[in-house]
Formats: sequence, structure tokens, C-alpha cells
Amino acid sequence: MDALKNLGEIGIGSRLKRVSEYMMRETQLVYNTLNIDFDPYLFPSFKIIKNKDGVTNTEITNSLHITQPATTQAINKLLKKELVLLKADKLDKRKKVIILSKKGEELVKNVTPIWNSIEFIIKEYTKISSNSLVENLNILEEKFNKKPFSKAIIEHIHMNTQNINTLEISNYKKEYAPNFYNLNIEWLKSFFYVEPYDEEVLSNPNKYIIDKGGYIFFAKIKNEVVGTVALMPTNSGVFELTKMAVSPKHRGYKTGQNLMQKCIDFAKKNNFNKLILYSNTKLENAIYIYKKYGFIEIPVEKNCPYERSDIKMELKIG
Repeated sequence: MDALKNLGEIGIGSRLKRVSEYMMRETQLVYNTLNIDFDPYLFPSFKIIKNKDGVTNTEITNSLHITQPATTQAINKLLKKELVLLKADKLDKRKKVIILSKKGEELVKNVTPIWNSIEFIIKEYTKISSNSLVENLNILEEKFNKKPFSKAIIEHIHMNTQNINTLEISNYKKEYAPNFYNLNIEWLKSFFYVEPYDEEVLSNPNKYIIDKGGYIFFAKIKNEVVGTVALMPTNSGVFELTKMAVSPKHRGYKTGQNLMQKCIDFAKKNNFNKLILYSNTKLENAIYIYKKYGFIEIPVEKNCPYERSDIKMELKIG
């Protein structure tokens, strides 16, 4: 019997505290398992210091909306671990600013992949549709009971490492045509719906892409096709980056980013003028990655081939 759960809405504060403490314990377990000397409670302050070229105690306090003593305690712990340094401000020598030490910079390199996995697993665990916060907490804690938070993170890290080491990208072969179709249909059904134009192109990759001078690439892990992407010619020197899809069990391991990099490198090698793509703004992670690789937003034309698209982007190559 879970007495706290049975308190309903009036127990939300205690429920949130329990979930928070659980996630901190589990995150510490991840750090310990991977021999990372770090305290998850120090993450917010450390991340702000990492993102700034010198930051004051007061700036951290104001950014996190916490008390000054809480910030001071976190900074002292980071100083004790030799992860940060204090130095005089350039304009006001009486004021001290906090920066990363060399040990702190090294920790960032080692811990960033872990942070990426933690963020991915949190997003997976919190994909919940309900009508109340209490119901959200019920479902979230049920997920934790089925698979501990720490176990999911460590599995993701190990899978990501394995994928990076074994991933290869191959060119189009006719025997891969079913993979091209199935991967994209699954992705479309998961996030949108299959439009007639999608069905036509996916069913005839040779006719609509290859025979017109386009290209299709496939991501493979141990001979298993796990992702695909196409470059479809639109006009002279301009190709549409399209039909990118990754199998559900391999999402979150940068397979899509590897395919993206392959397309950009291929475009540069073959002197393309630019790449364009169509997407939807509800795919926030995808839009973030496109921008990360240098794509910028441009107007969507009235005769856009995709009903679901509300954003168009381009990357100038030449």
C-alpha cells in the first residue's frame, strides 16, 4: 500500500519531493557505476558555470531562483572537489567570478555523454498523457518500478557506445528498398500520418529519387539496417534532405545525426549549392539538430509538397 499515493492532490508536494529524491539517488548510482566523481545536486550550479565565461555567486542565485546560502554551499562543494576556481573580475577586482578549473573542464568532457543519456531517458519516461499532475506522477512512478531510472540510463549509455563503434553508412541497394519504406512508414505513423505523396515516393525510391539523380543512404549496425535518409534533387545543385527515419529501438543514439553528417559531407564533396528540408515545428528536437548543423529557416512556398510541413530550412554548401 502506498499511503503517499493515496493522499491524492493534497500530497503533491510530498510526491514531487519523493520523485526528486529518487531521481537524484538513481543519478548518483549512474555516476558511481561509471566512476564519475560528481554530485547530481551540484548539476544546476555547475552547468551555469560551464556555460558562462565567468559568473558570480549572485548571478547563479538569480538564475536558479534559490537562496544565497544554497548557492554558496554548492560553490564551496565544487571548490572542494577542485572543479571550479575563483578569480578577480576584470572590471572590478573586488568582485570574484567563478570559472571551471582544468579538472572541471575534463569532467565536462567525460560527463556530457552521460548527461545526454539522462536527458533522453527523462524524456522517454515523461512522455505521459493525462488530465492531472497526480496521474502523471502515478504513471511515472509505475515506470520507475518496472525499470529503475539508473538501469535505463546505463543501458542507453552502453547502447550508444556500441552503436557509435559499430555504425556504418551504406549507399542504396535494391534489397534495401523494403527497409526504406518500412522505416519511414513507421516514423510517419508514429508522429503524423502517411500522405499520398509519401506513399508514392516511398513505394518507388528508384523512380522518384535514384533515377532522377538522387541518393539514399542507410545506417547499419552489425548488418541490420537501423536508419535511412535521402537526398532528392529539386533543381540545379539543390537537393532536398528528406525521408530520414530511424528504427524506434535505435533512436536517441545519434544515428540520425550520423546520417545528417553523411549528407552534409556528401553535399560538400559533390559541390552541391545547398540542401533544403521540410519539417514541422512540433518536432522540437529535430529542429534543434537542424540548426545545430547550420540550417536556417526560410519561407515555406504555397505549393509545398507536404501538408504536415510548417517550416522549411536550408543549408548553403557552395
